[in-house]
Amino acid sequence: MDAIPATPPAGLAQLYGTVRATSRHLAGPLSDADATAQSMPDASPAKWHLAHTTWFFETMVLRPNLAGYAAFDDTFNFLFNSYYETLGARQPRPRRGMLTRPSLDSVMAYRAHVDRAMAELLRRDLPPGLWELVELGCHHEQQHQELLLTDILHLFAQNPLCPAYSEAPPAMAAGAPRETQYHSFDGGIVEIGHAGGGFAFDCEGPRHRVLVEPFRLADRLVTNGEWMQFVADGGYRDPLLWLSAGWATVQAQGWDAPLYWRQHDGAWHSMTLHGLQPVRPDDPVTHISYFEADAFASWAGKRLPGEAEWEHAARDLAPDAAPALRPRAASGGAGLRQMFGEVWQWTRSPFTPYPRFRPAEGAVGEYNGKFMCGQFVLRGSSCATPEGHSRPTYRNFFPPDARWQFSGLRLAEDA
Repeated sequence: MDAIPATPPAGLAQLYGTVRATSRHLAGPLSDADATAQSMPDASPAKWHLAHTTWFFETMVLRPNLAGYAAFDDTFNFLFNSYYETLGARQPRPRRGMLTRPSLDSVMAYRAHVDRAMAELLRRDLPPGLWELVELGCHHEQQHQELLLTDILHLFAQNPLCPAYSEAPPAMAAGAPRETQYHSFDGGIVEIGHAGGGFAFDCEGPRHRVLVEPFRLADRLVTNGEWMQFVADGGYRDPLLWLSAGWATVQAQGWDAPLYWRQHDGAWHSMTLHGLQPVRPDDPVTHISYFEADAFASWAGKRLPGEAEWEHAARDLAPDAAPALRPRAASGGAGLRQMFGEVWQWTRSPFTPYPRFRPAEGAVGEYNGKFMCGQFVLRGSSCATPEGHSRPTYRNFFPPDARWQFSGLRLAEDA
């Protein structure tokens, strides 16, 4: 395993139980229909997320390591494999929403079956390689918890009734963000990547040296109000602001605002997990693609940060930042703000392997390495990111046209 383990074996059962209970809680507000529908090929039904994360433990952990384990249903290997070519054929991703059977109740019974077997396994003394695999499975399920929320939001946004997944939190006082300040960073050779002392996915390492030119980084995220200015100034109509592939996407998809924005009674509203809500000008803009983030930066006379710049700045100024888990307005204070817990921040860096990176042996080696082409890196974390996944070295990644995640931007410039 290339992932760096953090959880000692004595705490592994607790981690497993907490993660699995959280997934059940997230599925609580959903009907069988909610959990079955698929709104687009890039999204997956909530029922599929719940079953796939269970399939991971059954296939990767229980079948090879628990003598006498009886699979819940042998057909589930086809239904709930994601992209592991070495583990056999699977239901095509764009057709996951066709799985009206098994029901949500059956998927929950599948989860309970696997949980009972995992409880038996976790009572034993496990060799390091096995408990590292269980820990990876827990962090894998946490990634799918975030995907479950973003996919449900995309699904509910297609419904003309604009249903809410959950009640809106109490309104917060939102003071207007101050004028953006830029913090300067000297150039030189810096170290980035995970160095141990906690769990990390394989793509976060190895730690290595990078030459960084002097740069300046905005102290806060770009806001909805600033994005409204971009829209009003014809930002979506000016081809000079856009990368060629981005402009082609704008034309083909008819983009004229962030995903989920719509005009309602003469004002901008946005679909959220709490239903249709007015767009708050002082909140960070979200649900934008890499193409849109890059175009906005060009319009503003700035650029997106590189991932090495972002990590270097986060390590220096926000090493102990924790996820907010709820959106919050920009606030005062010195240093960089909103680095974690609000929106993922696009960088201009393609998702490629670090020097000396090697995928793990076997099926687990398909986890990240096979996607290191055609994707761009996002840093930080969002309001939907599980606790423990907000760290300076975390490398999220999506194609440049992806907009359904909680993705925004922070501006940078050359010093």
